[in-house]
Amino acid sequence: MDADGPVPTDIPTDVPTSARIYNWALGGKDNFEIDRQFALQNIHYSPEIVDAARENRLFLYRVVRYLAAEAGIRQFIDLGCGLPTENNVHQVAQQFVSDARVLYVDIDPIVLAHARALLAGDGSTVVITADMRDPEAILEHPDAKRLIDFSEPLAVLYLSVGHHIKDEDDPHRVLYTIIDRAVPGSYLAFTQVVSTDPPERRAELDAIANAGGVPWQTRSPEEVDALLLGHGLEPVEPGLVDINNWRPDPDQPPLAPVPPELKPYEGASKLRKERFEYGGLLKKP
Repeated sequence: MDADGPVPTDIPTDVPTSARIYNWALGGKDNFEIDRQFALQNIHYSPEIVDAARENRLFLYRVVRYLAAEAGIRQFIDLGCGLPTENNVHQVAQQFVSDARVLYVDIDPIVLAHARALLAGDGSTVVITADMRDPEAILEHPDAKRLIDFSEPLAVLYLSVGHHIKDEDDPHRVLYTIIDRAVPGSYLAFTQVVSTDPPERRAELDAIANAGGVPWQTRSPEEVDALLLGHGLEPVEPGLVDINNWRPDPDQPPLAPVPPELKPYEGASKLRKERFEYGGLLKKP
């Protein structure tokens, strides 16, 4: 389905969604006018978001490659996976581990509609429509029970979705319910948009996003550290960082070009360094 083309009748197209906005920033076509307008109306508040989205996608490739090729992980749970684009988790993992299994989870039903076409005939990869803030329900889903073997190490991915998990959602429960059930040798990957602005400025940015119907909480790097450290997981070198600095690889596959409407904002993160994508990978000992 192309942008603004026919969609299933149960998919709401009158409110923006983070999955479709993210897809547009990556140069994808699976988004609607409501998504593009919301992004353009608000991007001047945080023009670094375009770079953050794209940097996160590049991080996805590097971290999944590490997990599959170096850590030997063969099963992945991708929470808030977003719409399929290039170098999706299963495609990266299966380059290095042919039998890798991936469970994709997203609350936006359009993700399921697109994934059905992409994953037709692939029994090693499934997508379910579920809320990542309800990990208990995800664990009880029949597809999760069929695909994921909790007697073997796994990787739980929360990539560029931490800012959609607000404090009122009990982020510790959201982030640790699945990894707590996993065996030693499992991993948790996490990234989110952070800001070194003062709390009142971060709250202002959050209010703008939430007013558009997109749950959002900008944290400081220190707040992310507090969320991820001290729970018994061990950061993988180089630890929690600006994800541009997490095992950078200038030779990794490039992304699709930035859409023309967003082109003026490309590179904004180099001029304004207060906001960026932050996170890393942690191992369960």
